[in-house]
Amino acid sequence: MEKIEIRIASIEDAEAILDIYAYYVKHTAITFEYEVPSLKEFKQRIQNTLNRYPYLIAIINHKIVGYAYVSPFKERAAYDWAVETSIYVDCNYKKQGIGKKLYHALELILKEQGILNLNACIAYPIQEDNYLDKNSVQYHQHLGYQFVGEFHQCGYKFNTWYNMVWMEKMIGEHIDKQPTIKPFNEVREIIKTKYQII
Repeated sequence: MEKIEIRIASIEDAEAILDIYAYYVKHTAITFEYEVPSLKEFKQRIQNTLNRYPYLIAIINHKIVGYAYVSPFKERAAYDWAVETSIYVDCNYKKQGIGKKLYHALELILKEQGILNLNACIAYPIQEDNYLDKNSVQYHQHLGYQFVGEFHQCGYKFNTWYNMVWMEKMIGEHIDKQPTIKPFNEVREIIKTKYQII
């Protein structure tokens, strides 16, 4: 198996990351987005994430083959310790351990920040079809996520109604006097030294 390198994304990586995402927009119901975002908009999305959280890419032989990031679960202050996870792997590089390695690195960084709850919002088919199967739920279960709830027929794409499920994973201890979350920039040097994620 080829070596997988994990590093923090930069704005300069946006085009390669967008190429990966475009496949899922055009050919799957994994994302409920209809149109591929412009490169300008996608760069802004990456920057917005990096202002607060990690945005990671996986590289094999100098090629970006996957990415993972988190976003706020909700914007209210009381939700600061919870995030929503997102992950996409190049459709030509599946089943090589890329997603698992990305998620592992993401969890290490989020623990350093003080994040406790990981929440995954996953498109889920009423009946599997060419655009969506149940693999994502099974994959998250394999990584330790628990099924929380299901919303019915809330996403419409490719002339088909799809459900959406929430899954969660706890990566820290919930205590009475919970320390505040550290901004991503505050832990960058720590993760560089501790985990060699640059």
